[in-house]
Amino acid sequence: MSPTPLAVLDLIPLSQGETHRDAVAHAVDLARRTEEFGYARYWFAEHHLNPGVLGVSPALAIALAGQATQRIRLGSAGVQFGHRTPLSAVEEFGLLDAAFPGRLDLGIGRSFGRPAPTEGRGPSTAADRFRETRGKVAHDTDQHTPNGLLLPRQFDLSPLLGSPRFGALLGVLQQPGAWTPDYDEQIGQVIDLLAGTYRSDEGVSVRAHPGEGADVELWVLGASGGQSARVAGARGLRFAASYHHSPSTVIDSVEAYRAAFRPSAELAAPYVSVSADVVVADDDATARDLAAGYGLWVRSIRRNQSAIPFPPADEALAYAWSEEDRELVRDRVATQIVGSPETVVAGLALLRDATGADELAITTITHRHEDRVRSYELLAKAWENRG
Repeated sequence: MSPTPLAVLDLIPLSQGETHRDAVAHAVDLARRTEEFGYARYWFAEHHLNPGVLGVSPALAIALAGQATQRIRLGSAGVQFGHRTPLSAVEEFGLLDAAFPGRLDLGIGRSFGRPAPTEGRGPSTAADRFRETRGKVAHDTDQHTPNGLLLPRQFDLSPLLGSPRFGALLGVLQQPGAWTPDYDEQIGQVIDLLAGTYRSDEGVSVRAHPGEGADVELWVLGASGGQSARVAGARGLRFAASYHHSPSTVIDSVEAYRAAFRPSAELAAPYVSVSADVVVADDDATARDLAAGYGLWVRSIRRNQSAIPFPPADEALAYAWSEEDRELVRDRVATQIVGSPETVVAGLALLRDATGADELAITTITHRHEDRVRSYELLAKAWENRG
């Protein structure tokens, strides 16, 4: 039996002491090396205003990685439609498809934007919408799937989403007065623009050049059992669920997707990729040292300070943790899969079996680039040997 395909999810992290040029060069090198290791896809995330994360434009990053690779599929995880338009994404990926034909995955994330005002009341805030979702899926204690996968209690993001800093972020990502259309409507526009069937409300044909007819595989990203999962299922698209940044809700998301799934011309049956934070080394102790900076990195995000450059292990290991800070990062640290090849393969098999994943997307951050490359290499070999 062939092993479940593995993909790479790259945020283009910046390590402490590195330059932006270093981080970009490392991303291109990692794409080239992971293609050699046999990974099926290389996806770039989109994040903004983070000193330690440079993945601000998946399309630009794909163009750089495409020059250094020949076969591996290249994609976004994902283009954030809270502040982007369907046309801009279709045009960008149409241009990329012309350069790297048949290798493109357009992964689309809902993200947070200003929703359209509804009659009788103003638009809800991002924090309001998070609380509504959380009320449906949250659990206040740790849980486990029948096969033992940890589903930690859900972290409450609403204080971050209601903060002045988050408001400032929307202020620079969206034009004044702009609002984000309904997500299903946006996905429908992407499908129609790619197919050449889009019509405006007035019935006018709108054609995307480049973009129309591009050989692009569509994915929808989701972190809960909410609208993203339902839209992906109802439209018969591939779905990417997140264990790496929303471990408590990964089962909710894949179950909601499968429940909503309807066959389409794109896909006859549900197809799911699940992401995981992973660090692999020759032995468990070395891997734990390499992963030591992860807790401080997550802490910086949840302290609303933005992602810091990834710290070296000695600095991270010397940090004096308060109980409050440990609780702040507990769910993410507890679900990071860290260890020897054998340890990590067992952990990923547990995740795959619990979620029924058709693919696994691996995101790895270490302070030194060579350790990161080595982690992906060790995993690829061990995963192939397990079969």
